This record gives sequence, C-alpha cells and structure tokens, in this order.
Amino acid sequence: MDADWLPFHPDPKRPDFALPPGAVDAHCHVFGPGDAFPYAPERKYTPCDAGKDALYALRDRLGVTRNVIVQATCHGADNRALLDALRHADGKARGVATIRPDVPDDDLHAMHEAGVRGVRFNFVRRLADPKPDSHYHRIIERIAPLGWHIVVYFEAADLEERHAFLISLPTIVVVDHMGRPDVTKSPDGPEFRRFLDFMERDNIWSKVTCPERLSKQPPPGYGDFIPFARTVVERFPDRVLWGTDWPHPNLNMVGHMPDDGALVDLIPTFATTAELRQKLLVDNPMRLYWGEAA
Repeated sequence: MDADWLPFHPDPKRPDFALPPGAVDAHCHVFGPGDAFPYAPERKYTPCDAGKDALYALRDRLGVTRNVIVQATCHGADNRALLDALRHADGKARGVATIRPDVPDDDLHAMHEAGVRGVRFNFVRRLADPKPDSHYHRIIERIAPLGWHIVVYFEAADLEERHAFLISLPTIVVVDHMGRPDVTKSPDGPEFRRFLDFMERDNIWSKVTCPERLSKQPPPGYGDFIPFARTVVERFPDRVLWGTDWPHPNLNMVGHMPDDGALVDLIPTFATTAELRQKLLVDNPMRLYWGEAA
C-alpha cells in the first residue's frame, strides 16, 4: 500500500445506537486482496487490502443486516473483487459497478445475477479521469435494459459544470456524500442551496455519508457536518441513504481513521426521529437495491 495510507480501524467499538432491524450500509467498498484481485494499473492510489471477510465481520459487529458495495476506483473497471464479495454474501449485498461502454452483454447479465444494480460515474479528478458525456451516455444505453441506476461522485464546485448533464440522465441518480459540500460554509448559503435545488428532482437521491471526510472538526462529533446532513434527511426523507464508506479510501483524508462504531452513533444527530431513521437505513435502500418494501 502507499506509504502514507491509513489502514481501516482494527477494532471499532460496538455502537451505542442500536440500528433498526434490516439496516443497510449503502456505501462501502472492498479492496482486493491484491494477490487474488490485482489493483488496476491506472489507479491513483494503492490501498491496504480490505476484502469481503473483513467487510462482513464489520457488518455483524455494527449490527448491519445488508451492504451495498461500490466498486473502488483502485480496481478500475475490473469488478472481480466486487462480484466475488456479492457471490459470497448470501443475498445480503448488492453492488454498484464501474463499466466501460464495450462491456460484453454476457458480463452485464452475470453482474446483474450476482447483485449489481447500478454503475458509478466518478467526476473527482484526483480519483479518476472524467470522460466526455458521450462515454457516459453509451454506458446508460447498455444498462437501460437491466433497470440499473447511476451513482455519481462529484465535488460541490463541479455541480454547476455538470448540472445539464446530470439533469438529463433518465434513471435514478444517487449522489455520493451530498456532493461533498464545504461544511465551513453555511448550509443556508448559495452553494449548498444549489445542491438542494438539484435534489428537488424526483429522480435524485443522496447518500448522507462521510462526516470524517467532509468535517473540519475532530472526531467523533464532526459537528460541522451535522446541519448539512440533517437538512438533506429532513427535506428528502424518501431519497436518502447512509453508509460507512468502509474501508475509508483516504486519498484526501488526513490525520485519523474513523471508528465505524462511532459513525453509527452519529446517525441520530441528523436523522432525529425513528421514522426518519427507518427510511434512511431500511426502507429506502431496500426499495432501491432489493426492489421491495422493508
């Protein structure tokens, strides 16, 4: 792994907050192991190994029931580690893949059978090299028959540039990490208001995730993250998801590796009622990824 890489927390606490039955960690990853699933030559980082066994051990420790595993950029469009994790999950995991427009139909159907339900478009330049819009539209044409949705990762400053493209997408669009707001600014300010206006479209969802990545305040409170997350959860209760982001890709994280149990304990600070938590943690991810009510 990279010399400055921070491995995931070796012994996270058991959360004080009891997750509701059926809770879903709707944003996590697997890295390798590299000897079985080599990292992509074009990767921007080399992480520690963090395979399916470690992920599912964390699931059980936190009291999570299911996972949505998002293809890590360090694996590029080689989804073998993701698919291996899904095939060993006993139906308790779904996946979001990274694909190229020329992926064979047989591969797409095998991904669907394994549990893939979406593809991810990454516009964060330090992690990936964004492509012309035509590249993404060709992928959308390929996944349309499968009914998959799109997950997008961008930073707050990118929303204006990408806005026309994003609102043109014909599927459900799930935004990673609330579009990475600058939490040193006001949640009532023009930048975050632009994101909230974007969220007014019925097909736009958001993951309320990554306080450890966005916050400028120390753990475990991450107080500057809370008003942003609470605003999104309360305004769009039927289109929000939560996840750990384990094992916490840390290309832009400095100083500490979060305790995943403490991240769970943070949930009631921004999803402040049992009804909001049920939607965020159970009803919404079950509807989107398993196609059923919780």
